[in-house]
Amino acid sequence: MGTTKTEQYSETQIELASLLKVLGHPARIAIVQAVMKTDSCVCGDLVTEIELAQSTVSQHLKELKSVGLIKGTIEGTSVCYCIDKERWQHLANVITPLLADGLACNDNSCC
Repeated sequence: MGTTKTEQYSETQIELASLLKVLGHPARIAIVQAVMKTDSCVCGDLVTEIELAQSTVSQHLKELKSVGLIKGTIEGTSVCYCIDKERWQHLANVITPLLADGLACNDNSCC
């Protein structure tokens, strides 16, 4: 999280912020959706589907891989990417309580 002081935040808060930051770019959402749709994808296919430059797609894939949301295996001269289902389940487990807390204020006494 850069030079931000993080000692006042829980590990869960820091991890969730990191995951959501990576998902905070529409190209990365499109990439994730494309990979989910095919359950595995060679980077070249992504370039065609997402319509971004190879280097741009590669950078987004690197960011998604750095937080473990996707994993890649080298096959010859290309890399095949797939969703890390365990990591996505973990994300769901971490974000669900946050979403539930936000929805808990359903009477009109909040803002």
